[in-house]
Amino acid sequence: MAPNKKGLLAGLMATLFAFAPAVPAAALDFTNVAFVQVAAGTTSIPVGHLEFCASRPQECLPYDTVVPAATLTDANWQQLVAINAHVNQTVVPVTDEELYRVAEFWTYPNGYGDCEDFALAKRRDLINAGWAPSTLMIAVVREADGNGHAVLLVRTDRGDLVLDNQDSSIRLWNETPYQFIKRQSQHHAGQWVDMIDDRVLVVAAN
Repeated sequence: MAPNKKGLLAGLMATLFAFAPAVPAAALDFTNVAFVQVAAGTTSIPVGHLEFCASRPQECLPYDTVVPAATLTDANWQQLVAINAHVNQTVVPVTDEELYRVAEFWTYPNGYGDCEDFALAKRRDLINAGWAPSTLMIAVVREADGNGHAVLLVRTDRGDLVLDNQDSSIRLWNETPYQFIKRQSQHHAGQWVDMIDDRVLVVAAN
């Protein structure tokens, strides 16, 4: 890793650790601005994920154990960085229309994929690395131009972190330029909840 990237990572880690001191998960204040809030009850499931669950029902079940938030350490932070970078660097971004001739198709990338496929791959790789599935949620967001996009939201004791194929940096959710719409439930991989994002986003003029 280049020295300047090491410096950026160290700076972000210092910010995260200063922003939200480590406390036991049971004592975390999830109303803190570092955590995106959600509405009560479930909401509609994105069509692509509904079809994904129909073909892979074993990946869309309720969790036997719900871990409220992963404890962020230097070791698993490096794991996040490595997996995020690996998927971003090895998958070529291609739309579903170009790849499958359909508007929406969620699947694991085979060298190519769109934003949902990137998020699915990162979630799978982090679960394989030992992360609790309940802390890894695909989220649907809206870009500044109104287009839909998907990212992986990682709930840690430092806040909700965003792994994005359009940005190599890992950021807190409220430091991204997106409006957050809905995400997977922390209790059930096949259910979704609405997110409450009442921030006023300012788009800088070119």
